[in-house]
Amino acid sequence: MIAQLVIDGLLTGAVIALGAIGITLGLAILRFANFGYAELMTVGGYAALTAVLAYGGTGAPLGPFSFGGFLAVALAVGLVVTALVAVASDVVVFRPLRRRGAGPLVLIFASFGLALVLRHVVLLIFGTQPEYYSREIQMAVLLPGDVRVMPDQLLVLAITVLALVALWWLLNHTRMGLAMRAVAENTPLARACAIDPEMAIRWTWIVSGALGALAGTLFGLTVQLRPEMGANLLLPLFTAAVLGGVGSIPGAVIGGLLVGLAENLSVLVLPTSYKATVPFLIMLACFLLRPKGLFGK
Repeated sequence: MIAQLVIDGLLTGAVIALGAIGITLGLAILRFANFGYAELMTVGGYAALTAVLAYGGTGAPLGPFSFGGFLAVALAVGLVVTALVAVASDVVVFRPLRRRGAGPLVLIFASFGLALVLRHVVLLIFGTQPEYYSREIQMAVLLPGDVRVMPDQLLVLAITVLALVALWWLLNHTRMGLAMRAVAENTPLARACAIDPEMAIRWTWIVSGALGALAGTLFGLTVQLRPEMGANLLLPLFTAAVLGGVGSIPGAVIGGLLVGLAENLSVLVLPTSYKATVPFLIMLACFLLRPKGLFGK
């Protein structure tokens, strides 16, 4: 049983890690806690669902998976739509506030308002019923230790690893990635080196929005899509970012995996109904014992 909980926790943590990276990029570069970020996951998941519904499904299932090849196209649609929504939210809401010299607290309140708008737009369009990309039945894969995992879950883990490698390459081997890191370290010095902070901020929104869309789609693939899924994931995402250390992408990944493990293993000692309190307890312990997080500077 413990082995099964560990594997399930790692799979859950992989999705949390993707979202936590978007949170930590915002904290490091945008300089405020964007509480509307989790709703970008919802937008991405439902944008992909819209493409699937327009096509009439995902196509014939591929091998042991529950979905067809069109889901890749739907995922691409979700990435593009969410990146555009993220940039639009900056242009309409946050950039005007930055130009007026608004402090982090004002930006945080604005992000709360944006979260409510995005959530209720999705609710208005799709209603309250849960949605699925596919209702095909798949057979679990038996792993050593009597652990059973769905093929979709294994694919989610593989995609997460590939996304992390792509992000590492982007931040370390492209001009824009280096510019984003420079702005995160020291914005005035980056500006003095002819780096446009606004361009770096725009790319931060694009990258974080795409990561959110990927996380939302993968979550919808392995669980289900609900308009409130972003709100439900908000606390685990921030806990993972804080636990890993603000500005640390490896920390966000490790924090996400640890939060996923803790949530799933908590059922050994706590009733299942208390599972949602585990991220809060972890965040509280982190603030009390190590405010900078595991890898914070």
